[in-house]
Amino acid sequence: MQAGADAVGVILSERSLRRVGLDCLHDIAAAVPAFVTVVAVFTDPTSGLVDEALKVGAIPQFHGREPADVCEAFAPGPYVKAYHVTPDADPDAFARFARGYEHATWLFDTAGPDGLSGGTGRTFPWELAPLLAPGRRFIVSGGLTPENVGACVRQIRPYAVDVRSGVESGGVKDPRKIHAFVAAVREADAELPA
Repeated sequence: MQAGADAVGVILSERSLRRVGLDCLHDIAAAVPAFVTVVAVFTDPTSGLVDEALKVGAIPQFHGREPADVCEAFAPGPYVKAYHVTPDADPDAFARFARGYEHATWLFDTAGPDGLSGGTGRTFPWELAPLLAPGRRFIVSGGLTPENVGACVRQIRPYAVDVRSGVESGGVKDPRKIHAFVAAVREADAELPA
């Protein structure tokens, strides 16, 4: 947050080694300054877990196989839905998949070996993102680092970028890398026309 990030993700997915409990979510939500968004990251959650995140004002981010009706029921307002991109991603197939996710902002992440879960530390062909979501806000994730995030922002102008391992050293968040990442995003963003 001190680096100037606009959002902080809190992993509540039971499938993640970085998972924290609801107490930690509450502590983080209480500690973030005004105008910084807390994002609660889930993988196929229960409605009760999502309700707890909504109570502290977190934006849900769904990373599993949650169908549109479930996301819309769990989060009647804005939410983030991950879509795992393969190099041969088809915009028409994505459009069919995306139907019904009315309140979603799409997060495009690199597909893992299972075709789903991200966390690969690899990028996908960024030019696919605006083709998949023409005219819509989207977030890019997957393999972003302080060294390449500026190029991503300049190339496709995402609404936001999401990073995890790209700002870590030895599996722990590295303040220098976080500051460098945010600075690279701000620099690239400032170069683009409004």
